[in-house]
Amino acid sequence: MASRVANKVIFEQEGIFIHSSTESAEDQDSLTAGLLRILDKDGDILVEYKPMEDTVDPSNMLCAGKDSSSVMEWTQCTGDRGHRLVEHQLSYETEWDMLNTVSFKRKQSTSGEGLSSTGHERSKGAFSFNVGELKSIMVKTEGWSRLVFRLREDSGMPALHFHQGGSEAFLDALRRFVHLVQSPNDESCLIVSSQNKALSQSFENLLDDATFGLVQKFKNDPYTTTLGGFSKVTNYIFDAFRGPELLHQQRPAEEVADLLSEVIPGLEVNQQEEPGFEVITRIDLGPRPEVRRREPVSAEDWTEHMDIEGKVQNVSHLKELIFKGGLCHAVRKEAWKFLLGYFPWDSTRDERKSLQKRKTDEYFRMKLQWKSVSEEQERRNSRLRDYRSLIEKDVNRTDRTNKFYEGPDNPGLILLHDILMTYCMYDFDLGYVQGMSDLLSPILYVMENEVDTFWCFVSFMDQMHQNFEEQMQGMKTQLIQLGTLLQLLDLSFWNYLESQDSGYLYFCFRWLLIRFKRELSFQDVLRLWEVMWTGLPCQNFHLLVCCAILDSEKQKIVEENYGFNEILKHINELSMKLDIEEILLKAEAICWQIESCKDLPSAVAEILGFNTKSGHSKVEGNGPNIWQKTHDRVPVSQWDTSG
Repeated sequence: MASRVANKVIFEQEGIFIHSSTESAEDQDSLTAGLLRILDKDGDILVEYKPMEDTVDPSNMLCAGKDSSSVMEWTQCTGDRGHRLVEHQLSYETEWDMLNTVSFKRKQSTSGEGLSSTGHERSKGAFSFNVGELKSIMVKTEGWSRLVFRLREDSGMPALHFHQGGSEAFLDALRRFVHLVQSPNDESCLIVSSQNKALSQSFENLLDDATFGLVQKFKNDPYTTTLGGFSKVTNYIFDAFRGPELLHQQRPAEEVADLLSEVIPGLEVNQQEEPGFEVITRIDLGPRPEVRRREPVSAEDWTEHMDIEGKVQNVSHLKELIFKGGLCHAVRKEAWKFLLGYFPWDSTRDERKSLQKRKTDEYFRMKLQWKSVSEEQERRNSRLRDYRSLIEKDVNRTDRTNKFYEGPDNPGLILLHDILMTYCMYDFDLGYVQGMSDLLSPILYVMENEVDTFWCFVSFMDQMHQNFEEQMQGMKTQLIQLGTLLQLLDLSFWNYLESQDSGYLYFCFRWLLIRFKRELSFQDVLRLWEVMWTGLPCQNFHLLVCCAILDSEKQKIVEENYGFNEILKHINELSMKLDIEEILLKAEAICWQIESCKDLPSAVAEILGFNTKSGHSKVEGNGPNIWQKTHDRVPVSQWDTSG
């Protein structure tokens, strides 16, 4: 009995079935109902299935003929605060088809509760195994989910049928202890990675777990302490790859490549000349042109581009003006809605009012969904509970030094919380991941309106979604693309980074993840984002921003002979010391320098959206060309960017 008391139940669900066939006609395809658990037994994590004493006749099942649906009433009240929600519900209507009453047949008891010689299976229908022995899980859907476990010794377990749901909750609980990746050959198969527990932490945990990713010499660094989770990401890479016993040693390239492949599933690493990237030989790019920037677009400039119906005229020229100078703050509230795609560029003033009304209705319907969840319901919804907990924690530390969010009981923090919770209803599969509050904060600061902020944030997240998905596909792709660009721009610097185990560019992780939000002052972030949202002067301009920063720092990195951890620390310490106007000038100049290259590698042309034959944009159009005012070339800015 003592061992049972020591067991910690991590996951538990009844009503998990095993379908079994017997020779008896009476028992054909009978169902064995059982209890599925994940247990922590003295530090060992076990998956355990125990049949109950009853079996269920599948011909007599209670079936839902239609998903339950709720009918909710809410009203619109005009006034200073716009639409308000009357948070009550008229009724809940659920339609069920009762096919038959549920009938049970008593099973004969079985003897023998001990483990078999394999150490995994017990009495008939029961089994237990250590998660460390798990090799793969087959996930099938046939009206309900069915899971089949296979262990490393190639022994299989009976298929478990989740008639009443819960398979995803079980897999989510299991992912706390093993890293599951989709098989490249079979999308229904989840393979257990062989990596250690530190590397199997989920992306969310990685950003928040103080026990991972802190190189010892950085622990007292004020920057690390202040920025919390995001500064840990790059340090985590160093610590997890090299280990405390190897802090001052060089790992073989093959071993580092293997570790990288494990920490980011799907990243294929070429261990030859240029690991992970297309090999680019040295190319003469020619001189880098001089460029200039202009004053921000004023309210008068903006108004001049509107016709009598409120339609934006000469969109391509307006975007060029925004790219070259940004926006004055008075214009941002309206202009960002267009730049982010919330407002169509060709819409009239009346059409936008109608759109806002529809979007307001839609927003508050989604908000009501989480507002009306009772405490009892939330106790049974672990994902929603976890989302809420993480949001509350992050909101309380988001931009608190900004006057807009400072002080206790700040209304801006309440809006951040409510918008992020509503986004969970909008995209429940993604839900909330750390870092999303950083992307939302500047938008709310500019919009000062809950509904407009939400829909602008939705549009921004459409662009950033892959950065926050569990497999981090967006991050993988961007890091590989950035490496390709750096090889082209300065092969010697790239080779130096490679020699210091830094060719994987994880010191740029935070830059890409939240678009430089933690690297620049708040006002500089606003400027950078609105410039990038124009889509000019090429696609993936944010990668050229990374190149511009690294181009300014490469001399110091090389001359000081920085190693792996010195590069990480140096890049971290650039935060709040960067000049956004200088960076934008250099990034634009790099774009024109690359675009002028006659022998541009196809990989680079694809990354930046250049036509590989002519070296110009894939999309060309007419209209005023302000680029000719800054240099005597005709670059790719003559795009039709009216969207």
